[in-house]
Amino acid sequence: MVHVVRTFTVTADPRRAVDYLADFTHAQDWDPGTQSCVRVDPGPVQVGATWHNTSKILGSTTELEYRLTHLDAERIELVGENKTATATDVITVRPAAEGSEITYDATVVLHGVAKLGSPLMQLEFEKLGNQTVDGIQRELGAPRA
Repeated sequence: MVHVVRTFTVTADPRRAVDYLADFTHAQDWDPGTQSCVRVDPGPVQVGATWHNTSKILGSTTELEYRLTHLDAERIELVGENKTATATDVITVRPAAEGSEITYDATVVLHGVAKLGSPLMQLEFEKLGNQTVDGIQRELGAPRA
């Protein structure tokens, strides 16, 4: 299992942050591993919405089908699956003095022989976690240092 958590702030208000992050199409703008993320079904972004995500990690391309499994004013949960992995991203957004505090909690469970790669994937996801913070702050506003 691979698990990474990051907590950081953005200048966007909580509603804007939740609306933006719940539309997983935007992952291609802020997630360093995502090469494309395309909405599969029509309609509003709501629980049950799906996306086809193509990512490149450690030189390998992988495709996952993501589903929005929870959405409210403070919490977003997306689950992505394929034969070799199940990825769960839980994003919590709370009001902060200058906008929003975001906690991004990512867990990847590798299946079958892919489990052998967990230690290497953990190291890579630690690096990607930092880059994800940078990407979300770039898109939703970084607080002044």
